[in-house]
Amino acid sequence: MEHPINILERYWKFTEFRPNQEAIINSVLAGEDTFALLPTGGGKSLCFQIPALVKKGICIVVSPLIALMKDQVQSLNNKGIKAMALTSGISYKELDTLLDNCVYGNYKFLYLSPERLQQELVQDRIRLMNVNLIAIDEAHCISQWGSDFRPAYNNIALLRQLQPTVNAIALTASAKPEVIDDIVKQLDFINPKIFKQSFLRPNLAYLVYNENDKYYRIQTILKKYKQSSIIYVRNRKLTIELSAFLESKNITATFYHGGLHNSEKDKNMDAWINNRKQVMVATNAFGMGIDKPDVKTVVHISLPESIESYFQEAGRVGRNGDKAFAVILKNKSDEASIKKQFLGSLASVDFVKQVYRKLCNYFQVPYGEGEYLTFEFDFNTFCKTYKFSPSSCYSALLILDRNSIITLSKQFKNKVTVQFIISNAALFNYLDTHTEYSIIVKSILRMYGGVFEQVTKIALAKITEKSAISEVKIVNALKQLEHDGIITLKLSATDAEVTFIQPREDNKTINRIAKTIEQQNNLKQQQVKAMLDYVENESTCKSMQLLAYFGETEISPCGICSVCTQKKVRVTSNDIKTIKKQVIGLLENGDQSSRQISALLNTSEEHIKQVLKLLLEHQIITITAKNTYKLSHL
Repeated sequence: MEHPINILERYWKFTEFRPNQEAIINSVLAGEDTFALLPTGGGKSLCFQIPALVKKGICIVVSPLIALMKDQVQSLNNKGIKAMALTSGISYKELDTLLDNCVYGNYKFLYLSPERLQQELVQDRIRLMNVNLIAIDEAHCISQWGSDFRPAYNNIALLRQLQPTVNAIALTASAKPEVIDDIVKQLDFINPKIFKQSFLRPNLAYLVYNENDKYYRIQTILKKYKQSSIIYVRNRKLTIELSAFLESKNITATFYHGGLHNSEKDKNMDAWINNRKQVMVATNAFGMGIDKPDVKTVVHISLPESIESYFQEAGRVGRNGDKAFAVILKNKSDEASIKKQFLGSLASVDFVKQVYRKLCNYFQVPYGEGEYLTFEFDFNTFCKTYKFSPSSCYSALLILDRNSIITLSKQFKNKVTVQFIISNAALFNYLDTHTEYSIIVKSILRMYGGVFEQVTKIALAKITEKSAISEVKIVNALKQLEHDGIITLKLSATDAEVTFIQPREDNKTINRIAKTIEQQNNLKQQQVKAMLDYVENESTCKSMQLLAYFGETEISPCGICSVCTQKKVRVTSNDIKTIKKQVIGLLENGDQSSRQISALLNTSEEHIKQVLKLLLEHQIITITAKNTYKLSHL
């Protein structure tokens, strides 16, 4: 067998492995059932990709994340490694052909969702494949105690029956001890080799600050640390607003959210990756599979839903080993906000039944049918049609997705239908004077023969490929052609696709997952409480709090988090007297904000905060309705 380091150098251009990678790879090559817990940025994918390339045969990779599957397949194909993914929207005939290619076509990787394992055709072909390894990515999904439990992951046990002599590797970036035990049990591992990389990030400072004016604090952070940064916000609208605000303050910024067109995502991502923009303002849709080593700061201006989510998002900084900062900015309103966003929108069993019935009706799916039908889905229109709260409806759809009732893929698409309404001769007379549209029109005519006779649905991506013109320019051209009376045009945008996994049975469908819904709702409440406990605890080192959450006990204070640095900068009694006199002297001339006091006094902000806290406790000063400080006797 070729040595793994040779594979690493040839395809990935690295000369050495990251911590634990080589030991995990050797365990897999030795035929052992292997569990790998590697935090974000630890290089999980190489732990199964390299052994699969060393051995003859094909590696089956089970993952619930469609976007990540597509990214990994594209990355492997770009390296000249044959890989494919079985995603939604594939016809039976196409699926049959793809599976045959896996049996006979010298493919090295087959990526599929756990739901695919339910199909008899898939099972039959897997029996015929020369499988060299089974890789279970996002393995915490198999545990009911995991943060993203998906019952379809139980199908993986069937995969092991189809290929009983093949060993497996389970990988995850975040799992508490009870989740690890459950993963090993559910996957029926025999004498498993367990590798756990510590969650300790010694170069990463976890900072939590109380801030009434979060935008001002963001400016100070980004002007102090001018390297690459990510700011996580709660919704799509805020990504655009905050990005524009930063640009107005001469801080280069762009934005990212799930509703952007792919071309705009790529453009904004490229500007940030290549450091033409310092800041990426994003929802939590951003970050999966991103490995940018020079990110200096990650800032959350709203609280994440769980410690697991926060640790993964915070872990995107400082991968080059330089000191980096993960900052949470909070204020009094945040506790109510996180409870409203993540607990207020929890979907009850009855509400999930209602959303499921309406979804079936919306797409006119008959009772007992619908299995593997795919529809373009405009989420906002659906909510308006049935008067659903968007947050509660989205929560219900996620439950249906995680429980394999449907697959919900978030991907912006333009749906376009066209018909030419002038004669062929008149069209070419028009193009003589509008040559800029010639390539687009001729591409459409070559691809869609009946476009003069009937309204025709056209695929913009295919026209882009044929004409080498961007989708945005094609859409603008079509709008002008409509305006000039050349075509009729119907242009609508969808932000998702829905694939029905199970046939429609209304309440019966949901009753099967009722206990899971209730259990996951309870888990979400526990996660939100843990997140609130973390941001409110100002006595225990922030790094120690996070490590303890993931079951690490032999830990000591980091020395660089907001708690540790606060302890370091305790003022002496002489400092207190001096700063106290200065603050009182300022306030005798009128009310001042803490920011104004900091600007006027030649003293650190932390010292001033400590003194203000003492003055408040002794009722020497009070806080006004405008969040300024004044002397109590004035």
